[in-house]
Amino acid sequence: MSALYAVGKMTIAPMLKILWHPKITGLDNVPKDGPAILASNHQSVLDSVMLGSVAPRNVYFLAKDQYFIGPGLKGTMMRHIMYGLNQIPVDRSGGRASLLALDAALPVLRAGHVLGIFPEGTRSTDGRLYRGRPGVAKLALDAPAPIIPVGLMGFDQVMPIGTSLPRLGPKVEVRFGEPLDLSQWQGGGEVDSRALREVTLKLMNAIQQLTGQEYVGRYAPKRPDQLAEPTE
Repeated sequence: MSALYAVGKMTIAPMLKILWHPKITGLDNVPKDGPAILASNHQSVLDSVMLGSVAPRNVYFLAKDQYFIGPGLKGTMMRHIMYGLNQIPVDRSGGRASLLALDAALPVLRAGHVLGIFPEGTRSTDGRLYRGRPGVAKLALDAPAPIIPVGLMGFDQVMPIGTSLPRLGPKVEVRFGEPLDLSQWQGGGEVDSRALREVTLKLMNAIQQLTGQEYVGRYAPKRPDQLAEPTE
């Protein structure tokens, strides 16, 4: 664990729990050791912070590679902060480039760590659960590592898209589901696109059962602030 991450665990994590008193269920579903993927719905910029705070183990997250390549002193400081917070740079320009970029997370899983990821690829703008991208399935089958579906509830009310400060008061909940049974897709050699689609659909169904969100069978649309950014 980096020093910066350790400080966050000792300071920010307790503060978040005091401010919002999240209801947490299913922690026993997170394995005590070995690789694991926490795959969650995504509604707020606070999602990764809260998930990392309540998880019983240290969690690595994927982050846009733009945060790691800034010029000058500011760019250097940002790069060190991101690495210090267990962030992994990933190319989110879209298509095959994004899928291959997820290979950067494989060493983390193969070293026995926990990876946090949002299969929708971006935050939902309307509270619905959108189609998952296949990167989670690819990582789980390549590593291999179990996928634990996670349902985050209420955080879209704490910090809705477009707001700069979180709100106190909304009730929030974090639900850790049972690890997915991936046995039928494992041990069969090279993973094909059909297997990735099937595992992804199984995952999104599991998240939907945890959250009760309406499911939308298409990828989440870009937010207005993303229109000038590469496709996630």
